[in-house]
Amino acid sequence: MTGRDQYLIDVWKHLLEFLKTNGYADPTVIDTFYDQCYLYELTDDKAVVIAPNAISKQILQSQVEMISTGLMDILDLSQPLITEVLHTSELQAKAAAVSYETFNDEDFKSMPIQKDRTFENFVVGDCNKESQAAALACALNPGKFFNPLFIYGNSGLGKTHLLMSIANYVQDTYPTKKVYYTESLKFVETVVNAIRDNKIDAFKQYMYSIDLLLVDDIQFLAGKEKSHEVFFTIYNELINNRKQVCIASDRQPKEIKGLEDRLISRFSSGLSVGIDSPEFETSLAILQMKIKQNGYGTDDIDPKGLAYIASNFSGNVRDLEGAWNRVLFYAIQFQPDGGMIKFETVMNALKAQAVVSDKTGLSPKKIIKEVADYYGITRQQITSKTRTKDISNARQISIYLCRKLLNLSYIKIGDEFGGRDHSTIINACTKVEKTMKTNQAYRNAVEEIERKLTPED
Repeated sequence: MTGRDQYLIDVWKHLLEFLKTNGYADPTVIDTFYDQCYLYELTDDKAVVIAPNAISKQILQSQVEMISTGLMDILDLSQPLITEVLHTSELQAKAAAVSYETFNDEDFKSMPIQKDRTFENFVVGDCNKESQAAALACALNPGKFFNPLFIYGNSGLGKTHLLMSIANYVQDTYPTKKVYYTESLKFVETVVNAIRDNKIDAFKQYMYSIDLLLVDDIQFLAGKEKSHEVFFTIYNELINNRKQVCIASDRQPKEIKGLEDRLISRFSSGLSVGIDSPEFETSLAILQMKIKQNGYGTDDIDPKGLAYIASNFSGNVRDLEGAWNRVLFYAIQFQPDGGMIKFETVMNALKAQAVVSDKTGLSPKKIIKEVADYYGITRQQITSKTRTKDISNARQISIYLCRKLLNLSYIKIGDEFGGRDHSTIINACTKVEKTMKTNQAYRNAVEEIERKLTPED
């Protein structure tokens, strides 16, 4: 106990004796209600008294003028004194609020929101129109629809772009709303630092003030128990107060191992929408936009070259952008005439990178799409971690056909199927071959898909 604490105790004790002795209050009232309270703060013009329950607070609150007068008398104060009575819980909230005001700007601020990622420059196609529509609805009326919004899909398909688009729209349309964007690993880092610095309550209070929370790569929160607990508390507070929460992940909530069931359940209560790899038309539109953003026009490159890039690098937006940058670099270095980028230049620039068979013109993406269409599922499901029988079956057939028709290495096929190990690819090919020998219907299905991929001239 500090000297200051003892001083406050002594003043409060002296006050109670003064009130009894001078008949300001009934001794029974003092003993019943005043005695269990204490003086928390005292300055020249203000006193703060803490009451342990609502009844004591109400009694003292009705007699604050008497308390102020008594303190002025025993302390010999000439200027007026204001007395404030707080319940214990109010004191805790007040302390957290002070901590929040002290630390929010430096310790808990949002990660940067990229202003160049908007709904206007997000290219919409069959692969992402559902997720774009859901994101726009959330931005139009934060907290009213699809809360939380959970967007899932492989890396590089535009999930972060949509989160940024929501953030930018809300900031432009509702300037007073507080927008907070973070990646889950950054969230974990902030929680660790807050715990270390004894600021975790301040961090929670800060997050409770958010109107729009956007969390990217939520799958990396898996296995972080303390961060789970903090996020769960923040999430519940925001949802209960109709604040908008938008989350992105590389897989659906139920497929994230190491994520608490209570979080999965809450994520599933909103709207989950997937983004698939872009089809040719969308890939071409994305590529054209990227070219314009770099200060070039689509007439600066042979149309066949554009089509070649869009056909063979449609796995995700990053692949398309990387291929274009490679072509641009190669053209500057090895096409000295400075004219339209020729188809031959495109081919030479990308010959070591394009995953395509010279004989068939096939790519893994085309094979996966054909198998997905045959079984009535999405390409995203085939490359995901889902292990249900029908999806696993389609995935194995896709892997087998990539190996047979494209003669790709097992490692490269693994990369095309979500980074799977080469042993998994070998096992899939072996299983398809064995099943085709014993199951005629299965064999017929594989051969029918193969015929569609390799039609006779």
